[in-house]
This record gives sequence, C-alpha cells and structure tokens, in this order.
Amino acid sequence: MNYKSEVKKKLSNGEVVLGTWLTIGHNAIAEIMSSSGFDWIAVDLEHTTISIETAGELIRTIDLCGSSPLVRLTSNNENQIKRVMDAGAHGIIVPSVNTPEEAERAVKAVKYAPLGNRGVGLGRAQEYGRTFKEHYEWQKTQPLVIVQIENIFAVKHLEDILTTDGVDGFMVGPYDLSCSMGIPGQFEAPEFEKVLAQIEKVGLQVGCPSGYHLVEPDCEKLKGLCRQGYNFIAYSVDFKLLNDGLGRGVTSFKEELNK
Repeated sequence: MNYKSEVKKKLSNGEVVLGTWLTIGHNAIAEIMSSSGFDWIAVDLEHTTISIETAGELIRTIDLCGSSPLVRLTSNNENQIKRVMDAGAHGIIVPSVNTPEEAERAVKAVKYAPLGNRGVGLGRAQEYGRTFKEHYEWQKTQPLVIVQIENIFAVKHLEDILTTDGVDGFMVGPYDLSCSMGIPGQFEAPEFEKVLAQIEKVGLQVGCPSGYHLVEPDCEKLKGLCRQGYNFIAYSVDFKLLNDGLGRGVTSFKEELNK
C-alpha cells in the first residue's frame, strides 16, 4: 500500500484535488484513469454491480498506478468500511449522511481502537502483516472520510455534521437532495439554488472542504466550481468520458464524410 498520498494534505491546505468516478469494474479502465493524473479515483459500490472482490482489485490497480483509491460505499456500513480499508483504500465516501452521529459512526469504522471500532486484520493495507505498525500509525490521522449531503434533513444538521471530528470534507448529492425536496432534478429551481448556497456557505464558515460531482466533462464548468470555492471535485465518470470522447470523434468523422 502506498502511504504517501497527498490528497489529505492538499485538502487541509485549501488546494483543489481532482478525482473521478469509477463504475466499470475492469482493471484496464482503472489503470488508464489512474495514469491520467487524477489525484483520486473513487470506486463506486453504491450504484454499480461491482463486487467486494472486484473492488479490491480496482483499489490495488489505482494505488499502484499513482492515484489515491477511495470507495463510495453502498451505505454507512462498518463491515463494508472495514473490508475496503483492509483492501488498501485510502478513504471512503459515505452516502446519505444526515446526522453528526452517522458521521461519527463512519469515522470510527475507519479507525482501530481506541479511536474507533474497526476490527484488526492483516490484508493488503498492512502488506499482509509486514507493515502493520506503519498502517496502525497511518490510520490514526490519514484516512479520508468524505460525507455526502443528499437530504434536506441533513442540511438542518449541516454544521454539526461537518464539524464532526474526523470528517475531512463533504460532497453534495444533487439528485437525491432535489428528490428529498420534492423537486427531482430541478437544479435551477430557486429553492434548490437557495439550499445549495446555504450548504456552500456553511462549508466555508466551518472550513470544511467542499465537494461536487461535475458529471459533464466540461473544463469551463470545472474552473467555475473552483472559483466558487469547491476543492474536492469529481470530474465526470468513466462511462461518460468514454461515451463523450467516442461520440465527438465519430460525429466529426461523419461530418467530414458528408462534406
């Protein structure tokens, strides 16, 4: 396991860290994306059919290729957290965190006693026992815990969630958040924009790194997010990058043929 990830250090310094979403459970995709220069890559277990076994292989590939492997969990599940951390994940993205108690539960599941309640095992993260002492020291302060704010109920408890000890940042889940407000997918609705501005404001006030998933691979929008103060940014997703890249190439080719 690579213990030299710079993601957490950059976040604490207010720097932008750029990552992306991995939903295709193939090592070649993980290798290509990791070698592209992303700071982190999140293996998505919540909305894919990726198994825990495949996740372990993807974590290994991402790590060996130089990016920090994170895992977006299926839920705030301490057993799943333990398994992906033992597989060598550098941190977790926790969906639908609505209270500070839920945030604390995720943090504790990442850490060994006495700081947490993660069971001790000897997997890839500990180099199968060879570097247990190093991993034990690393897990005290270095794993990344990102909470997703995806429900209007969470917004009511936002400051307490974001100031929970061990929470390193948050990421807005716009679709779930809008659904919880009764306006699914209406991101330009005034009430949604008001809530989003409130979330951004609280994040800045408490000094918690702010995350956003920019699904469309648009560099100008990426620059805009940086200007808004977001610094934990997911740039698109594997299938979208593949789809858009192929689509532009094929369209350009056909346009040339038809001239």
